[in-house]
Amino acid sequence: MGQTRRQKPAKLARKLRQIRLALGLSQNEMIDRLDLVDQLAQNNISAFERGTREPSLIVLLAYARTAGVCIDVLVDDGVDLPRSLPATPEHEGLRRQKRRPRR
Repeated sequence: MGQTRRQKPAKLARKLRQIRLALGLSQNEMIDRLDLVDQLAQNNISAFERGTREPSLIVLLAYARTAGVCIDVLVDDGVDLPRSLPATPEHEGLRRQKRRPRR
């Protein structure tokens, strides 16, 4: 396999900062709001917003839920954030029912 770099969303850092500012939160308050106090520090949020580091999928999901948008809004450079945040996602998907063990 080749050693090409993975494509990265060009607007992700700006969108993450835009979410935090629209919610009126400091970087530390954003960590609290994301409910990721044990996983993130202020320098992580700073790095995400500067584009020097990419958040994990779990962190992106937390941002999307906090902002009330679908995760594709964050990663798709062709889609802008709604003007008002938190927003209401167009579609949250369908929750799967847990399978019952077969007897």
